[in-house]
Amino acid sequence: MASDLSALAGAVIVFDLDGTLVDTARDIVDALNVLLEEEGLAALPLEIGRNLIGGGARALIERAFARAEVPLTAARLDALHARVLALYGPRIALHSRPYPGVEATLAALAAAGARLVVCTNKQSALSQSLIAQLGLDRFFTAVVGPDTAAARKPDPRHLLAAVRAAGGDAARAVMVGDSASDAQAARAAGIPLILVSYGYTEIPPAELLPDLLIDHFSEAPQACLRLLGAGER
Repeated sequence: MASDLSALAGAVIVFDLDGTLVDTARDIVDALNVLLEEEGLAALPLEIGRNLIGGGARALIERAFARAEVPLTAARLDALHARVLALYGPRIALHSRPYPGVEATLAALAAAGARLVVCTNKQSALSQSLIAQLGLDRFFTAVVGPDTAAARKPDPRHLLAAVRAAGGDAARAVMVGDSASDAQAARAAGIPLILVSYGYTEIPPAELLPDLLIDHFSEAPQACLRLLGAGER
């Protein structure tokens, strides 16, 4: 990160949260497993549960119950969703930590004048709480969950709402994520896509055909420079 990042000044860099910025899997899967056990279902190993993350808590429950071949009515899903949020909130930062290089990389991007924003399928209040508890909130102009965007990834309106919340332009924006919902949102919005190789996804990230695939978060600035440069696309 010693190279000049000044070409990123004014550019919007949109980050997914779970599996991209922060390793949240254990706390999320622990909350899910309490719910499953309350419902008389077997807990999921972390290795399986982590790849069900990415669509928000409601989608997580749907995927977990589908694996157990247990159908859910809309009303039942609503009740389980409320319950898992209640379980997750108090433990949101027990084990969750930023991935290696995240804090230093965000600091370098912010110092270069890039506009940083979080676009996550996690509810906004929970996302803000997690980011604040981990000391990352100072880097972001906004945290945009689906409840504040009137849409959720893979809907491109969620991503575009995040770009607007950062006060930027989609013509000078890039998405950094880890999953199919990030990839589909970026493609539909016409925004360049960087995927990390270490996140939460049932589909190997290379198969999601990102513009660039990175193995370490510290590679993000150079990837953004390659995709955005001085703003000509």
